[in-house]
Amino acid sequence: MNYKSKLPNVGTTIFTVMSALANEYNAINLSQGFPNYTGSQKLNDLVTKAMNNGYNQYAPMAGNLDLRLAIGHKYELLYKSSYHPEKEITVTAGATQAIYTIISAFIRLNDEVIIFKPAYDCYAPAVEINGGKTISVQLSAPHYSVNWDEVASKLSSKTKMIIINTPHNPSGTIWSEDDMLQLQKLTQNTDIIVLSDEVYEHIVFDDTQHLSACLFNDSKQRSFITASFGKTFHNTGWKIGYCCAPENLMSEFRKVHQFNVFSVHHPSQKGIADYMQDSETYLGLNAFFQRKRDLFLSLISESRFKVQPSKGTYFQVLDYSEITDAYDVDFAKRLTKEFKIAAIPLSVFNDNHKDDKVLRFCFAKTDETLVKASEILTKI
Repeated sequence: MNYKSKLPNVGTTIFTVMSALANEYNAINLSQGFPNYTGSQKLNDLVTKAMNNGYNQYAPMAGNLDLRLAIGHKYELLYKSSYHPEKEITVTAGATQAIYTIISAFIRLNDEVIIFKPAYDCYAPAVEINGGKTISVQLSAPHYSVNWDEVASKLSSKTKMIIINTPHNPSGTIWSEDDMLQLQKLTQNTDIIVLSDEVYEHIVFDDTQHLSACLFNDSKQRSFITASFGKTFHNTGWKIGYCCAPENLMSEFRKVHQFNVFSVHHPSQKGIADYMQDSETYLGLNAFFQRKRDLFLSLISESRFKVQPSKGTYFQVLDYSEITDAYDVDFAKRLTKEFKIAAIPLSVFNDNHKDDKVLRFCFAKTDETLVKASEILTKI
């Protein structure tokens, strides 16, 4: 057959590569971002109860109303910000589907989208498959701070969207109030849409507040916020997420959503809605994951890796520059094959594979796994 690929430069993701290596060499897998412990039995029971109570047919296209009401309540509780549950909240098949659908609804041929690298790997392909072009702003280890003069220089009449991600995967950093205000200033009085990927909103450390786009009035009017129940409730395989946006933007989103997904698993939605009636189910996550971060860092404190403690997400970046000057992809593969521990090299998310000699480790693992991993890392 004779066809032309719409994504000619996309191959196997680094997540698949490293997990396959971890399986092949029986290595501890701290590469992919998923927990290796079970989620809440109460939540499982509530989803089963929803099945037994008949929530087995299509959910409403925008999502189960009880769940949308619970999401709306969460925004009022955490951010004193409101989203109308019927008009401004849509339940999606994970945050990735929400991101893809937002981009598909608004990005046309030759439109430009600004992304910050290292960037999660679903952003650029979604832009490219819709005929758009990504304009990248490269961030550098260890602080990954934004040069806002550079951002301003890259804005043009073709800029239709800016994608932000805080807390940030893969670096584990978070945006400051100044960052959010600079973003608001640059987009004010424009038609630029902000896509704010906030899937790790409940995982921030050291008494720091997550600064959602909805906290900034002008930004809120132009922003989609995407989130993930898989990340929040330790069930990434359920692929349940949502997005929030003003009604005028959400109506365009739903035009696409109804044809590429329509609706997502109904009993999971109902179970999550009932589970969220207790706000501690998500308010307690910061402390839960900070304990894991602190445990991991204390266990590797005698290693040769240099550490800038993660400020959010369940990822920790480690600098290996005092160990070797090897290319990070090569070093990650060597760690997996020889030392039996798998991590993610960050260069694959950077412009021109910029190599800062850092690897990303996931600490959303059992304490036993973290102890075993640290024993390996301290010997390298």
